[in-house]
Amino acid sequence: MLKEFKEFALRGNLIDLAIGFIIGAAFSGLVQSVVNDIIMPIVGRITGGVDFSNLYWQLSGAPQPTLALARQAGATIAYGNFITLLINFLIVAFVLFLAVKALNKVTPKPDPASTQPPKQEVLLEQIRDLLARK
Repeated sequence: MLKEFKEFALRGNLIDLAIGFIIGAAFSGLVQSVVNDIIMPIVGRITGGVDFSNLYWQLSGAPQPTLALARQAGATIAYGNFITLLINFLIVAFVLFLAVKALNKVTPKPDPASTQPPKQEVLLEQIRDLLARK
């Protein structure tokens, strides 16, 4: 059983997936830093110094000056955090789009001759068609 697990774990696809997951986690931290440390301060400056991480609607309890205190006081909707996460998502999606687009340019197109079905399959289709006519 241990041998089977070792064979499974060392297959190329599983290792590729693990590497992709690790790179994705590191990439997520990088994107989060770009958004929080570069983009959001610029957006905040454009919008008059608004700190998006502290934007919220308090649904219950007495009004509070900060999001942390509002959460302690009762139900809140932290829409500023949502805006930040939405920007994170859009950046990741755009970078992945660019990566896939670049990969598609580099990847060779399949040869049209290789997309034709095997000769045996063509013969079987012809036999089927002949039998269908009878």
